[in-house]
Amino acid sequence: MTTLAANFPDNSGYVVAAYLVFFALLVIYLAITAFRLVRLERRLTDLTQQLDANEQLAADPAPSAEPVREEASA
Repeated sequence: MTTLAANFPDNSGYVVAAYLVFFALLVIYLAITAFRLVRLERRLTDLTQQLDANEQLAADPAPSAEPVREEASA
């Protein structure tokens, strides 16, 4: 019976290292993409809340800050 290592050429370590580097780069790329997606979703939520607040102000304006003064008759 031959061992599995006997079937590989001598430079198989380089192939394994190349696959490991590729896998590491893929994981880093996916992590960066996930981070950007989370940041984008947070920004979208903030913008939606701002839009809702602006629509609420436009539909139901708040009373003016200064009270209306009535002229006293002399």
